[in-house]
Amino acid sequence: MSTPAPSDIRAYLEIRTASPSGWSPDGASLLVSSDLPGSAQVHRLDLADAVLPVPAHDLVPVTRFEEPIGAGYLPADPTGANGHRLLLATDRGGNERHQLFTAPHAPASAFTGPDELDALVVDDEYIHRPGGVTRDGRLLAYATNRGNGVAFDTWVRDLTDGSERCVFATGGWTGPGGFSPDGRYLAVTEMTTRPGDNVVHLVDLEQVGDTPLSAGDPGVVELAPHPERESSVGTPSWLPDASAFFFSTDVGRDHSAIARGTPAGDHEIVVETGWDTGCGVDWSGRHLLVAWNDDGRTRVQLRDPATLAVTDEVPLPGEGVAGGFRFTRDGRWLVFAFTSATVPGDVWRYDTDERHLQRVTVSPCEVDPATFVTPELVRFPSFDGLEVPAFVYRPQRAPERGPAPVVVVIHGGPESQYRPSFPALTQYLVAQGFAVVAPNVRGSTGYGRRYQHLDDVDKRLDSVADLAALHDWLQTQDDLDASRAALYGGSYGGYMTLMGLVTQPERWAAGVDVVGMSNLVTFLENTSAWRRAFREREYGSLEHDRDVLLEASPITYVDRLRAPLFVVHGANDPRVPLSEAEQLHAVLEERGVRSELLVYKDEGHGLSKLANRIDCYPKVVAFLHEVLGD
Repeated sequence: MSTPAPSDIRAYLEIRTASPSGWSPDGASLLVSSDLPGSAQVHRLDLADAVLPVPAHDLVPVTRFEEPIGAGYLPADPTGANGHRLLLATDRGGNERHQLFTAPHAPASAFTGPDELDALVVDDEYIHRPGGVTRDGRLLAYATNRGNGVAFDTWVRDLTDGSERCVFATGGWTGPGGFSPDGRYLAVTEMTTRPGDNVVHLVDLEQVGDTPLSAGDPGVVELAPHPERESSVGTPSWLPDASAFFFSTDVGRDHSAIARGTPAGDHEIVVETGWDTGCGVDWSGRHLLVAWNDDGRTRVQLRDPATLAVTDEVPLPGEGVAGGFRFTRDGRWLVFAFTSATVPGDVWRYDTDERHLQRVTVSPCEVDPATFVTPELVRFPSFDGLEVPAFVYRPQRAPERGPAPVVVVIHGGPESQYRPSFPALTQYLVAQGFAVVAPNVRGSTGYGRRYQHLDDVDKRLDSVADLAALHDWLQTQDDLDASRAALYGGSYGGYMTLMGLVTQPERWAAGVDVVGMSNLVTFLENTSAWRRAFREREYGSLEHDRDVLLEASPITYVDRLRAPLFVVHGANDPRVPLSEAEQLHAVLEERGVRSELLVYKDEGHGLSKLANRIDCYPKVVAFLHEVLGD
């Protein structure tokens, strides 16, 4: 295999993806989110005359904003006057203060900005998150922090007359999770102060008066209560007659399973796969879709909602990650996005009657897919015997080049997981001769509740120790050069990169930190007020755990950092403030340690715009080539 020239990175970065956003009420059109214009934008595919698969360039553009935007079909137009309409949400410059709009799904030309849409819930100082619409299209549920800028309350808006009321408020972080089919009940998720924990309340809207309800009030039922142990509870997916629903939960178990519940609050576990499992019921009640995360890869089956018998194993295009499952109202057609380590994401459609899988979209990819590398899934022992999984991308190198330098890619979160979806930059690095190793250190999701909590608060440095164990493993691999290994991560992965560099300086030759935290105290002090309590439950609180936070902060050990560092940040980041990058960069410059800082004024928590990625990542790769000497 010939090695691409450095200039060829643009071809990798310009690989596009598409995913489904929803069916029109009549099933004749499909809404597709595609980054064809350079950021995620709304497109429409009219299926009546379409010859599948459809090149992404042939999708009908609905939006052409500078900012990414998401949209979905409203179930119906309450007035019956305007045909199919969309609910849209967008922010400005990555500030995550999303505003809500409506628009027709078939404009004469693509909308180019929010001023061309119909404002629905707009107040630029605050955040608005949609969370379901009743089947008749009349009521919209959404969460907002406009009360005090911190707490998220749940509101219901009447789309016919514009009236609205707050239906649930706790002074914490709540969000709606959909209505029952008859519109009587609204599920509301509340994040608690315990790490990795949430509760789901079923709110009887008939019992909401002039003041919002809260936990414990008449008319509020908690699903799967778990006072003694932090757990996750999913929102209900209802049977059409609203008599019962299915939801995912790990209450009383290490991995989430599927439960069947009723509005009275009763529930029983009905499906277990041994992996974290999610579910959904189609509008008509024909199918219970069960999907699980099998060591990072997706598995899907359909079951009879009444008998729970397996009726179909949904075929996927390969070993990878599928999501965004959406049925037509009659339950016949199922669409989803699929991606793998070697397949950029596109939309696929499954005919549940004929049991036929078909590709729906083909997004541009100018790189020969035959050159993409499939990773090997390995496990390496950490300091305490824990087996840590990792995906290893090995390059094809001429023998005279010797063992490959290594880039260790650490995922964000920390409540997240590296999964084998398509990584354009990783594939380019591998084509350049680098090996890429992506570990799921302790604290990652996907491996059970116990594994997820192994890094909480005072155990934070145990996850950093997993990086040292990974380096030990690298030294056992003849084709990998552990002496030329760099750490690379975004957000929490950026934090882990910095912690690895300062606590294990003899092991790592370089680092790339994208929107990472350098000081957990200043991070919590300066992050958006609405995020502080949510993040304190994972890292520790400013009031009670300041010593722990300082002990686990890269800035505390910055005098040990000696490896060259490349730092990338968005000026509008509401999660990890730009000051986290600036204070670290200033200290390293003062000490004479090589530190490069790139700031993008129109970005937030990461790089969402193609133009910025094209500017940034060639510089990152050039940095890695230089410091790793390959």
